[in-house]
Amino acid sequence: MLDTAEFIIQVLIEGEKLTQENAAKLRSYIIEREVSFDEGVIRSNIVSPFDVAVAKATICEYPFVDLQKFDIDIRQSRCMRKSMSERLRAFPIFTIGEIATVAMEDPLDLQAIDELRQTLKKQIDPVVCDAQQLRLLITRAYTLDTGAPEVENEDAEQEQENSSEPVVAAVNQILFSAAEQNVSDIHINPDDKRLLLRFRVDGVLQTQRGPDISMHEGLVQRLKVMAHLDVTQTRRPQDGKFRFKHNGVPVDVRLSIIPTIHGENAVLRLLSNASAIGQIKDLGMPLDVSEAFTQMVNKPHGIVLVTGPTGSGKTTTLYTALNEINTLERNIMTIEDPVEIRLPMVRQVQANAEIGMTFASALRSMLRQDPDVILLGEIRDEETAKIAVQSALTGHLVFSTLHTNDAIGAIPRLREFGVPAFAVTNALLGVLAQRLVRRVCPDCVAQDHPEPSELRELGIEPNGNEKFLKGTGCSKCMNLGYKGRVGVYELLCATGGVRELIEQGANATEIFACARGEGMRLMLEDGVEKARMGITSIEEVRKLHATVDVVLASDDESEYRLSA
Repeated sequence: MLDTAEFIIQVLIEGEKLTQENAAKLRSYIIEREVSFDEGVIRSNIVSPFDVAVAKATICEYPFVDLQKFDIDIRQSRCMRKSMSERLRAFPIFTIGEIATVAMEDPLDLQAIDELRQTLKKQIDPVVCDAQQLRLLITRAYTLDTGAPEVENEDAEQEQENSSEPVVAAVNQILFSAAEQNVSDIHINPDDKRLLLRFRVDGVLQTQRGPDISMHEGLVQRLKVMAHLDVTQTRRPQDGKFRFKHNGVPVDVRLSIIPTIHGENAVLRLLSNASAIGQIKDLGMPLDVSEAFTQMVNKPHGIVLVTGPTGSGKTTTLYTALNEINTLERNIMTIEDPVEIRLPMVRQVQANAEIGMTFASALRSMLRQDPDVILLGEIRDEETAKIAVQSALTGHLVFSTLHTNDAIGAIPRLREFGVPAFAVTNALLGVLAQRLVRRVCPDCVAQDHPEPSELRELGIEPNGNEKFLKGTGCSKCMNLGYKGRVGVYELLCATGGVRELIEQGANATEIFACARGEGMRLMLEDGVEKARMGITSIEEVRKLHATVDVVLASDDESEYRLSA
């Protein structure tokens, strides 16, 4: 192994970024696979490439640059060939006068620096950076500036426009950046004098540096072409979809365009793929909730409902349930609008009201397809509700969603849809309500000291022993203090006591009291517990509190307030 690599390993050990045991594992990995030190670091996941880069900078006495903090112009790729950039593991990040600042994996490679000097015809100022970040930058720059993303549709020739056009490069860069950051939605919003580009990450919209307003019309036209929409129509809403590949992985995109006073507003939803669907135990439910929910989805018949507002993770939960029971012995069918996740062996139907394919009509037809399990995207009206419950009563396992604030609220909602009490009593297995809260970033975690009044709002009596965490913000979480999200849940089980009250026509408050007496845990309590565990913050739990109609008291008594 190179002496420089050994120096780096020793610096990592001294900085407590690497243990002696893991150092030995890293050496063995590099020798056994006959790869370079940097390649071994990236592939093995034994030590962070970020920490390795900082250690390199210490040894080399060159500046360390965090590429995530720079908005790098990908047109710098035109200064040198892709093959050279990949071979030298180098990329020019900016040029000032006669000096080019170049991000490098190995700034001590004098031969590489000399080659860069001759190619760029500039003096070279090398900086050290995270090897993984650098490789992603090189891939991104040469993908976006020299070619369109690989769009999968029938008119591929029409999709592939001249890749040198700035509009195509801009669309490609937006899509690639969004996929890199695990963005759920892209907003392209024309304003009076500027074009606003925003990404929704972990449920929060974040402003990005976007193209100039002069490119707005071209961007929308390009998106229309990719989604097979009418490029001549600018005065009515249009919806479409397309697929592109990011690092070889297909990404499905749902495009919505609507005219506004400043021009066409475009929103793109990046859909999850089947590989992102895991098991129920991985959703972050409390153990008792996870076990009870698993038992429900393995029942031969009945209806299981998942409630919550848009963006609360209902679809992911339902598809996780389907994935749990998806075998060749079961005929599983879904009706959705739109189909967001594609699962193997599952017959998925797209609802389309324009041609009469409503949830209700599709469900009636589906019942003649001999299904064992039916996933109904949403119960929106009386007809759909009655057919769904009737299907559960006639031997089918039905999954669906309702837009109610909590689990208890599903009962009065079904009554509003005209479903008889006896049908609810005999069909309902349970109702899972959920929200998503943001996870504290593990790379900038720090002690939090919320005000006693804030804790009492959440039913926590301050005692000085409670320890809560928050994120202070770092480059890995875009200075937000949060990275990723986790669900908080409450599960209403259709127990004998609950069924009896539903049969009697009891109100939501009475059903709530019965469920609480039988041990039902509330979403807010799950959020508090996750804050105590350091998974989320008190700030996130307080936001959750504002969305639910329950007042928690520190003496474990709760008051239920039914939404209007």
